[in-house]
Amino acid sequence: MSDNYKNEPSLVDVKQLGLFAAIASLGYVFWVVGVMEMVERLAYYGVRTVAGIYATDAQSTGGLGITATDLGIIFLVWALVQSLVPALIGGLSDRLGYKQTIFLSTVVKIVGYLVMAWFPSFYGFMAGAVVLAAGTGIFKPGIQGTLVKCTNRENSSMAWGIFYQTVNIGGWLGPLIAAQLRQLSWDNLFFACAAIISLNFVLLLTYKEPNIEERLEHKRKVASGEVQQESLVRSSLKELARPELLLFLFIMSGFWFMFNAFFDVLPLHIRDWVDTSVIVSDLFGKEGTSNGFWIFILGMNNEGTELMPEGLLNINAGLIMLTCFMYAHMSGKLKAVNSIILGTILQAITFVMLGYDTAAWAILIGILIFSSGEMFSSPKFLEYIGNFAPSDKKAMYLGFSQLPQAVGWAAESFIGPWLYDIFAAKDSLSRNYLIDNGYTQAVVDAVPNGEAFDYLVKVTSSTDSEMTQILYEANNVGYVWDIMAVVAFVTAIGLYFYGKWVIRIINSDKNVSGNVSA
Repeated sequence: MSDNYKNEPSLVDVKQLGLFAAIASLGYVFWVVGVMEMVERLAYYGVRTVAGIYATDAQSTGGLGITATDLGIIFLVWALVQSLVPALIGGLSDRLGYKQTIFLSTVVKIVGYLVMAWFPSFYGFMAGAVVLAAGTGIFKPGIQGTLVKCTNRENSSMAWGIFYQTVNIGGWLGPLIAAQLRQLSWDNLFFACAAIISLNFVLLLTYKEPNIEERLEHKRKVASGEVQQESLVRSSLKELARPELLLFLFIMSGFWFMFNAFFDVLPLHIRDWVDTSVIVSDLFGKEGTSNGFWIFILGMNNEGTELMPEGLLNINAGLIMLTCFMYAHMSGKLKAVNSIILGTILQAITFVMLGYDTAAWAILIGILIFSSGEMFSSPKFLEYIGNFAPSDKKAMYLGFSQLPQAVGWAAESFIGPWLYDIFAAKDSLSRNYLIDNGYTQAVVDAVPNGEAFDYLVKVTSSTDSEMTQILYEANNVGYVWDIMAVVAFVTAIGLYFYGKWVIRIINSDKNVSGNVSA
């Protein structure tokens, strides 16, 4: 264990520094990796936030024209690769060096965006997603390992909170850029993201790996035979076998299942069921706005009459970008597990709201509540894992943090869009409505994917809003969100009992130490 950690059991929450003292204690390297992650997230969320819309939009409007179920297959592969790569190579980053793996990841991610631009098809987009996911998976251990090594137990809560806040500057800007570029053409967006991620090559020139001398000295001793280095696989399995770590990762699989549904499925839900022009009318009047500043900042369509789905969802990143340091200060006063429980409950409340109402302002409030829950939970998860880790295995443990992502996110990546396709996708429900009202299967099948609702409006001589209301009232559109709410509440209960168990372990260790001392 390093000097920062050796005197504190990893399961014990340590009193944090005050707000300003914690911020002042963060060094130069911390801010460099924060900016690098911000750039990476800007490019990543520029694509990921609108990936579902791109895939399921009709080919006539520039999309791929695939179903939400087909989208789920792409998302499943994407999630598995992005989650498993860091779990497998996290320990390799500790041994090869963080700077080297960050450089490699940037090259791989550029290739991923270019493949998406050059091959606009189901398999082309899947190939691009796999390459991009691999690059993202290589990127994470080096960045997060650096962060853990340049902080300590007294400022870790604030460090992770500010890191999360900085990252969400990129997460906020990415969808805004996407909202404008995709209205021109989708390949413009992919090329722009490739250019954005290349900025990290410049930032790498200013990066210095913390404690690099210690790593190089250990590498020299291994090469000379002075010390024996355990195989990476054996070392990883040995660390992963810690019961308190393994159980925590298992429970958090449920957290990541419901958490990622918010970002994978909600853009489709907003596109299909939420009239965001209501928000624009309330803010600017019935004619909307022609002010370019507000159109960009709010992620509006070119006419300035409605919010794009990614614009409304982007309130999440905007709130985190502005306030996460305050939530970090508040969560620093809570036990790590209790903070995650609170955040999970807040997110469950959001899913209940999404299942109950499609009013634009209600959705906006739900997004704000979810974002508060995210700030209490997600940074605390990474902090908790980082504090588990021995000083020479930081990237390995932060790679382990992707295992519940591999389970939860991968499962949701298929199940979420699949459930949405069955219960809520407007295109699917429009096809069912046509068949129920006498149209043959052959006629319905002849309608291109993504165009069934427009066809239904045309043949029924109704308006978009009238037919949307008819379909919503005839179907249980909110069922998907009800399922996610249940998963969130079950996860919170599991974390509560996990926290009780950890306290018993700590108390038992204290009793054993006391007996030995006596």
